[in-house]
Amino acid sequence: MGRAEERRARQRGTRRVRKEGGIRGFFTLRKLFGTFIGLCLLAMGAFAVIYLTVPVPNANARAEMQSNVYKYSDGTVLTRTGDVNREIVGLDEVPKDVQRTFVAAENKSFYTDSGVDIKGTARGLLNTLSGKGKQGGSTITQQYVKNYYLSQDQTVSRKLKELVIALKVDQKKNKSEILAGYINTSYYGRGAYGIQAAAQAYYGIDAERLNVAQGAYLAALLQAPSQYDWGVASDRAKQLVTARWNYVLDNMVEQHWLDASKRQGLKFPVPQKQKAAPGMEGQAGYLVEAANQELVRQGVSQEQIDAGGWTITLNIDEKRQKALVDSVNKQLEDKLDRKESEVDARVQAGATSVDPRTGAVVAMYGGVGATEHWVSNATRADYQPASTFKAVVLASALENGAKTQDGRKIGAGTIYDGTSKRPVVGSDTPFAPENEDDTDYGRVSVQQAMNNSVNSVFAQMVVDAGPAQVKKTALSLGMKDDGKSFPERPAIALGTMDASTLQMAGVYATLDNHGMKITPAVVKSAEHKNTEVDLENPVGKRVLSRQTADTVTKVLEGVVDHGSGAAAHTSAYQAAGKTGTSESNRSAWFIGYTPEITTAVALFGEAPKGGGQVTLTGTANSGRANGGGFPARIWADYTLAALNGGSNAAFDLDVPKLPPRVPSRAPKPSATAETPSASPTPSRTPREPRPSYTPPTAPAPPSYTPPATPPEQTPPASSPPPEPGTEPTQGEEQPAGGIPFPGR
Repeated sequence: MGRAEERRARQRGTRRVRKEGGIRGFFTLRKLFGTFIGLCLLAMGAFAVIYLTVPVPNANARAEMQSNVYKYSDGTVLTRTGDVNREIVGLDEVPKDVQRTFVAAENKSFYTDSGVDIKGTARGLLNTLSGKGKQGGSTITQQYVKNYYLSQDQTVSRKLKELVIALKVDQKKNKSEILAGYINTSYYGRGAYGIQAAAQAYYGIDAERLNVAQGAYLAALLQAPSQYDWGVASDRAKQLVTARWNYVLDNMVEQHWLDASKRQGLKFPVPQKQKAAPGMEGQAGYLVEAANQELVRQGVSQEQIDAGGWTITLNIDEKRQKALVDSVNKQLEDKLDRKESEVDARVQAGATSVDPRTGAVVAMYGGVGATEHWVSNATRADYQPASTFKAVVLASALENGAKTQDGRKIGAGTIYDGTSKRPVVGSDTPFAPENEDDTDYGRVSVQQAMNNSVNSVFAQMVVDAGPAQVKKTALSLGMKDDGKSFPERPAIALGTMDASTLQMAGVYATLDNHGMKITPAVVKSAEHKNTEVDLENPVGKRVLSRQTADTVTKVLEGVVDHGSGAAAHTSAYQAAGKTGTSESNRSAWFIGYTPEITTAVALFGEAPKGGGQVTLTGTANSGRANGGGFPARIWADYTLAALNGGSNAAFDLDVPKLPPRVPSRAPKPSATAETPSASPTPSRTPREPRPSYTPPTAPAPPSYTPPATPPEQTPPASSPPPEPGTEPTQGEEQPAGGIPFPGR
């Protein structure tokens, strides 16, 4: 190598040493440490800024959304409403050992930590930045913050906010509040948010009844709700969730929250099969709407109800509800051809059944289904109750001591002129109603007139009692005045006002309850953490004297025993009731009661398109519609089922003493007798055919002819003699007479 080459080599080496020395000089330990401190200070400063600038926000909308839970009277869930299946419960409603399963599963240091897990959060941030997905290692407080205040987005900014807010929340709230918030906002699968909904979804019980093994499963679910749902889990997933369940319980033993010996005895609690969440189909929608309407009437706003979080227990008895639906199906729907028959397509059925002692609505039928026909036929009040109103007319006359035009006090045995189309006397409003089939009954007792629903008699009775007074009685019994359909005129005797089965069931339940006002109650209780609802007592003050109510009951017994309500007569129970069919057969009713249950059943003719009122004539090829037909048969079938095959209960009536008479009913079955079964035609003792009534031979004047003899007085010599056995004393029940007509 020459000198020149050596010189160049030395120069290259010098340059290399100088270059290497420069890099080493730049990355000195001091400089590296200083840089690290600077970055830490920068990070701390940034965190301080974030801590100061990020407030604890309001809860996100979904976190506070709850369903409303509607239950039958025994606590069984009827349905839930709302977009989120959640029912928030207090921590005091969750057993202590169940609370601890969640701490053991997610965050053993929960009771002592500051609300954050720095390592877990850092790991989550790295996972997010590297695209590895969902973070792990968050504390219960952090998860609560994510559920309650933030979103489920997997972003760096959201995770930083979660850390800051968790620190602040841990300082502001105690651990119990945080734990309650966590278990109430977490998602458990099966559409269930919160521990109460989860307890129902997986074990069919309320959270307060969970045991530690079940709690451990629900806590284990939170790691992977869909994957760990036992009902759909793969074999591998079942192994994983079982291992997770064991992990939870082992941690509880480690934390001294569970005795080791008890732990060894626990078995994996296999949850129930998943059930479709009950919705608004069938009768559920009608019942929910009726309950909501009742709460609104009692001061709860619709906005409050819609906000969710209510537990509303209905008075509806699940067994009786099913029995009512079955009876409508068996006695009506199974006989209709809604697709092929234009008439059958018009038929709408509605019913309300009430306990007359408590006012509880124990069953309600709103129609074929709330998702097919939303308007409830049980609560709608746009059809006439027809002749069922005649019981109200009689009650008003009795209660107010009304007298006939010739001064005789009105009672069950009072004689009226039952001539069809006879003009009423004593009214400024002309009215001459036609009896069904234009039948003339001549001189007829009030009892006979009620049995056969004689229009001319009750039109005159309205005049005798005073239309305004009759209306006042009706309103006191619970009927409504819409300002249009309830004029103070004689025509109201025919039930020309509008009413619902709910209202009319209340009217007749008041008669059943000896005159104490019954306002049918759908809702048994309504609970919400922010609202107290003091429900009105369904049993109100006395609106009729006991003797008035009981006398009407006695008369209505005759309708079932001898009159138009014969389809409801049976030896299996004692009953009273009244039929009704409105003008042009647009509605047909039967309202009846036993000592234990009062039920109003009605059919309405509704045009499939437009909803106008149309005739029911020809329903199921049965000819003219009437209350003694389908409604009475539905009533009889349901009542037999509701009374578990019959009842020996008898009406306890305070009525004027009557002379002894031959019983019109077969003896009640003894306790050892075979229980009768429900059938379309209730069994009853055969009766001799009733003779048709022969009017008096003396020609009647064109105007009202008062009876020749007040029942209390001796007949004058000029009076035509009454037919044997048809002229009772005041208040005596008239033996069956007149021309029998079904279905008025």
